[in-house]
Amino acid sequence: MTSASPAHRRKFSGKEQPEKHSGLLRRFAPAPLTLKLPSQDTDSFLRPSKMLLNVTFDKCVGAVQVVMSPEDTVADLIKTALAFYEKEKRRPLLKNTHPNCYDLHYSSFTLESLKGDDKLLNLGSRNFFLRSKPATSSSCFRKPNTAIDSAFPWMVFVPLML
Repeated sequence: MTSASPAHRRKFSGKEQPEKHSGLLRRFAPAPLTLKLPSQDTDSFLRPSKMLLNVTFDKCVGAVQVVMSPEDTVADLIKTALAFYEKEKRRPLLKNTHPNCYDLHYSSFTLESLKGDDKLLNLGSRNFFLRSKPATSSSCFRKPNTAIDSAFPWMVFVPLML
């Protein structure tokens, strides 16, 4: 094997700067970004038109992702999250899908639930936790299943025999 001759190698001292790449750095350097805002109606310009919200259900794996308007309320978010949960056929199945049976919280560790008339834009978070209300709550009603609640629970299988 032959080695490259010393004439082919470029020699420079520490004082000299290589000129090979200096033009590329100047040419491709990004210009400083300037954001020009309109002079009037800046509030509507800075407000998002849609928000992606994550709602985690109690005793369920993973969150339901919902896209909603910032002007919607907490009650609207509960209705929409329940609808998406049923539409995606997630497990475990919910015993009741009535929105009045659920409370929305910031996390699973907070006891205080959010008010139903609060706007989503004012909440300050996009991750929420949906928990069912206690069974003693009068605002929650349960649809009676006559076959299961009766004295004969085996009546559930009668339609399968037909």
